[in-house]
Amino acid sequence: MAVDEGARPGVRTDAEVELYDFGRSTTLSREHARILEMSFEAFARQWGSLLSARTHGRSQVSVESVTMQTYDEYGRSLPPATTLVVCALPGSDARAVIQFPASLATAWVVQMVGGRPVDQAQERPLTHIEQALIRAVIADALDHLVRSFDGVLPTGISITGIQHSSQFTQVAAANDPVIVALLPIVFSGGTAHASVMLPASVVLRSLTSGTTSAPEAVRPGVIDRQIERTPVDLTLRLAPRSIRPHEVLDLSVGDLLTLPHTADRPLELMVGDQPIATAAVGTSGARLACVVTATTPDPAQELS
Repeated sequence: MAVDEGARPGVRTDAEVELYDFGRSTTLSREHARILEMSFEAFARQWGSLLSARTHGRSQVSVESVTMQTYDEYGRSLPPATTLVVCALPGSDARAVIQFPASLATAWVVQMVGGRPVDQAQERPLTHIEQALIRAVIADALDHLVRSFDGVLPTGISITGIQHSSQFTQVAAANDPVIVALLPIVFSGGTAHASVMLPASVVLRSLTSGTTSAPEAVRPGVIDRQIERTPVDLTLRLAPRSIRPHEVLDLSVGDLLTLPHTADRPLELMVGDQPIATAAVGTSGARLACVVTATTPDPAQELS
């Protein structure tokens, strides 16, 4: 039996050698990865609230992963038919991309114009009117993205176009490194996967320049700004009534429940469990609205 003297046991001789460019790293440092994850998580929460308000349906956006890869790897990971919103960054030739399925874009449009959520929307290019509606939603999302990154991204990011084919959309060189965040979106029609692609050259330049190197705890105003921008649920409530569990179990269609709320008494405007004002029911066009009749004093101000 002939034995290859140059081969060693346990070593593959047919392995492909992958060249590594030390001048263009394809991995994120732990510190940079953590900053990007926190920024994308803040953006995901705000984007979910924005979609809920715009599409009149419950939407929740989360962060699945944040990685750095080449643009070619990102492009090959996308489905051939999709919606890609290409964005220009001021002061740079680099481009950013917000990507989501074409069926999800169609579902958003249907709900924005008053239609009902559909389980399976059509996978097709958007019309000019539909593109205008999607542009308005993504323009607001870009504002949230810039604020969530708190100085890492330049202000004034603008939309340059909407494409529908990942194979024919080339916004960067194949080997250019990009930051990619995968964002699952849960909505009334199911779950879809979106992604945000940012040019690594712009993001890493800001991260290494020291603008975001200070810990969050020692940067003044960061917590205050985050609290001011966090969406809250606002509800209009009648005076509550206490009933026993067996009464709840015995409820049926047609039962009449009396509430301890007189007809001339204003309703309570609530943020969570905290009343902030009283209001009367009104209308604004074809939608219900409320008119604030009085505000609730702040307990901290009363004590002072």
